[in-house]
Amino acid sequence: MSVHGRYLTARAMAFLPDRVKVWLSGTPPVIVDGQRLDPHVQLLRSIRLRHNVPGLVEPAVAAGRARYRRETAAFRGPMTKVASVRDLEIVTAAGGLRVRHYAPDDAATHLTVYLHGGGFVIGDLDTHDEPCRILCRYAGVHVLSVEYRLAPEHPYPAALEDAAAALSWAQVNAAALGVDPRNVSIGGDSAGANLSAVISCITAPEEAPQAQLLIYPPTDGVTPRRSHELFGEGFFLSRKDRAAFGRYYAEGAPRADRARLSPLLASDLSNLPPAIVVTAGFDILRDEGEAYAQALAAAGTMTRPQKYPSLGHGFIHMTGVCPAARRATLAIAREWRTLLDDVTNLAARNAE
Repeated sequence: MSVHGRYLTARAMAFLPDRVKVWLSGTPPVIVDGQRLDPHVQLLRSIRLRHNVPGLVEPAVAAGRARYRRETAAFRGPMTKVASVRDLEIVTAAGGLRVRHYAPDDAATHLTVYLHGGGFVIGDLDTHDEPCRILCRYAGVHVLSVEYRLAPEHPYPAALEDAAAALSWAQVNAAALGVDPRNVSIGGDSAGANLSAVISCITAPEEAPQAQLLIYPPTDGVTPRRSHELFGEGFFLSRKDRAAFGRYYAEGAPRADRARLSPLLASDLSNLPPAIVVTAGFDILRDEGEAYAQALAAAGTMTRPQKYPSLGHGFIHMTGVCPAARRATLAIAREWRTLLDDVTNLAARNAE
């Protein structure tokens, strides 16, 4: 059976007892740093290890992109329904930029510009269709997913420029999308969370997003951390993957721009948009994500950390095969809506 056939089998096993999932994985429960890996994630991990699945951009970038599309399709499960979905193209200084607009069933007045993960090298509108649908439906917000330019064809700062252009376009065109222009936020997962954090740092206050949703963000590509050692091999995102992404995206970037690559190194994190920072326990990026949440809070920025100790990097793609991943992704969407409502209400009180 192919690796993708085994993924589909793992989906059918979602509701088996945890002890059976662990037995099927062929290893004892995985416990690291006092955290126990979710049994279904353990089963999925065992499938990857048995099949020696290559690194995320191996043996070449094109192969990595195609495999990522196949895997996200296999993991997604039934498509989450929203009121409408339409593809658009917006005009930027660099040319046309593909975006996808998701509208919720209710009369929502918030919009989230969403930047997909994939190390700035892989990923597109389709790989992140289901996470955007979940965010749209369960947060009750409009979502504008952005297909920014990818490295190595378009290295730094192309993705950052596209993210900034998409945010600006959304703010200018919010009313046409049925959204209050004051209620345009930004968010993303992994590389997209990095872009969201950087945009929130560098955008002028009058043009800043209302809030930022950072799902397992890479925030510091310089400092060695314990989670790099603990989860650098065999947990969906490896040190080797991250190094390859860094070479493709940022090799040759000016040293003066290091805070635009690693926002934890920014000199000032105060007065930034309120943030939700999501981390996964079995993730190479765990410690720098938690450090960023702590740094934001210490600087006085409203910050709400969300930790999922039993899950690993990429769990928002596992909603169709892992019940714990689905529960976590829905919880993130609901907490995002709570934050947006709190920010809106606070702004209204301050305006009185």
